[in-house]
Amino acid sequence: MSQSVRTSPSGSDRALSEAYDTALLDLDGVVYAGGNAIVHAVESLAVARAGGMHLAYVTNNALRTPDVVAAHLTALGIPTGADDVITSAQAAARLISEQVPEGARVLVIGGEGLRVALRERGLEPVESADDDPAAVVQGYGGPELVWGRFAEACYAIARGVPWFASNTDLTIPGARGIGPGNGAAVEVVRIATGAEPQVAGKPLPPMHRETILRTGAERPLVVGDRLDTDIEGAFNGEVDSLLVLTGVTDGAQLLAAPPQHRPTYVDADLRGMLTGQPAVTERGEGFCCGGWTATARADRLELDGDGAALDGLRALCAAAWTAAGDGSCALDSGKALARLGW
Repeated sequence: MSQSVRTSPSGSDRALSEAYDTALLDLDGVVYAGGNAIVHAVESLAVARAGGMHLAYVTNNALRTPDVVAAHLTALGIPTGADDVITSAQAAARLISEQVPEGARVLVIGGEGLRVALRERGLEPVESADDDPAAVVQGYGGPELVWGRFAEACYAIARGVPWFASNTDLTIPGARGIGPGNGAAVEVVRIATGAEPQVAGKPLPPMHRETILRTGAERPLVVGDRLDTDIEGAFNGEVDSLLVLTGVTDGAQLLAAPPQHRPTYVDADLRGMLTGQPAVTERGEGFCCGGWTATARADRLELDGDGAALDGLRALCAAAWTAAGDGSCALDSGKALARLGW
């Protein structure tokens, strides 16, 4: 994918599962939410796999180990091995291992996923700032993570120990809604110490590097629901992306996306992997997709026509992104989105 400014979603004559050798799939908001499979996910992934596409699951959630994630996916009806799961804990552990001696102690603020990843790199997880750690690593620890763990991180960082974070996602989707993610916890330590962590997870390069090293993907497609992690990570890695609208991103956020947050393709859910993608064409002052034409006026986006709502959204993306250029679109999109049911 070129780093030139994207002004429209792309089209594809081939099913995406045929055009790309590997799907790098986010989990929360894409495959499952609150532990339960998202509608159409199980069947869509089965068809993609049967057609020869390699499926890899790439998550910023550092709490669970690859074994646990693989077992969960398999229980949902998605046969998965631990080698098919790449976590931000693994990316963080590799980053740390490149900066501290082999066998070094690392203070863990988070869950078992971090501890397993550190041991895989020959590092020793410890629980206290008094254990003479060579580094501090912070990852999502779940709702049971106690406040005192943040204090341990602060004590070590104040002594000059380098600080690493698996990721900085402020939120995480769950069965009851959107909750605070690891990024919110990182902010607690940042505010208390004034320090800045080295971050491993999406959208930053360490996570993309970890994913490519572990999957061997030659033509990967990033599939995600978040603009600021999944799609920006694909942009940074210069690979194509598919945004699915089953997670945290809504239509208004998509239309206002700056260049690094604009996906290659947009679809409702994982069924979008199994089909071609309709092209958006320029016509006069507007952009057409399916039965819709979208136009950017001085202060608003306008939408005319009818047909599939997703085609209308794709046309609106072209109008909004073209008008914004290399910035974020600030045109009023409320009426246009309302016509599509968003």
